[in-house]
Amino acid sequence: MSKPSIVIVSPALADANNGNWQTARRWQQFLSERFHVRVVKEWRAGPTTAGDRCMVALHARRSASSIQAWATQHGVGTTGSPGLVLALTGTDLYRDIDSDVDAQRSLALASHLVVLQEKAPLRVPEEHRAKVKVIFQSTTSRKTLAKAKTRLKVLMVGHLRDEKMPQTLMEAAVLLKAYPHIHIDHIGAPLDPELAEAAKATMQACPNYRWLGALPHEATRKRIQRAHVLVHASKMEGGAHVIMEAVCSGTPVLASYIDGNIGMLGESYPGYFELDNALALANLLSQVERDLLAPQAALPNKPSLYTRLSNACAARAALFAPAKEQQLLTELIQHAVQ
Repeated sequence: MSKPSIVIVSPALADANNGNWQTARRWQQFLSERFHVRVVKEWRAGPTTAGDRCMVALHARRSASSIQAWATQHGVGTTGSPGLVLALTGTDLYRDIDSDVDAQRSLALASHLVVLQEKAPLRVPEEHRAKVKVIFQSTTSRKTLAKAKTRLKVLMVGHLRDEKMPQTLMEAAVLLKAYPHIHIDHIGAPLDPELAEAAKATMQACPNYRWLGALPHEATRKRIQRAHVLVHASKMEGGAHVIMEAVCSGTPVLASYIDGNIGMLGESYPGYFELDNALALANLLSQVERDLLAPQAALPNKPSLYTRLSNACAARAALFAPAKEQQLLTELIQHAVQ
């Protein structure tokens, strides 16, 4: 018996090396045991797509034309177009569905909605909330690599664009330039020329800050394993890959206090800083430096901030297990193709 044909529509393919592409590739691998799966940038009705039983579209706005084409081909019922699964990104949830007509239409046309962290359902309009399924993304667990003992290695992973708020890290680096034992590395492609110039200027002003540009995924993961702490300063997130990669590598996270990060790390996580607050981030980093390089200064019988961060991340790691994501995703797609 032949496998049902599934198409994943991703606005970003391999050359983008971003979260959408990582999701599309991983879901293709997970679903290939039960389905014939291909990944495309755009779907159009035609002889070669007539056998598709289900579309999984990443991004309500950017995949809107493919979503509309599917609905036109397959019709629309009371709960949306049959077999149409929409995975909502951070820009969908925290910007586009409030004002963008295409994104709003995509919500209505989808028969199933996938969100990637536990705070996200609250952002979906109530009339569509019954269609929502929370599926945490996953990554392989990795051993923590040996970490430097005489300096604090800080890492941020995120392309230079406004949504990722890289300027928060740069401003924190300026505040910490008199701390020679705090070394800050920043990985990300220069998507915004002005932010790229700001990164270059920060390197000139702060010898402990390095912008490394874009790196291959495997090289990035090894740097995450070696870092003492990962900084994630975004202002909108659907469910950041890099957070789960850090958590599953034994690297604690310092994150902006936004729903997308809270939905990944939990309400009581001790490593949040106020959005766009470089001073708060700098204070957390200096505290972690004291915890690691001057442990004798810690209060007796009270766990250090770094210990609490490490324990909290370890407690969340099971949420990001590949077997769990594969199980939930496969069950959803099986339901969608019926």
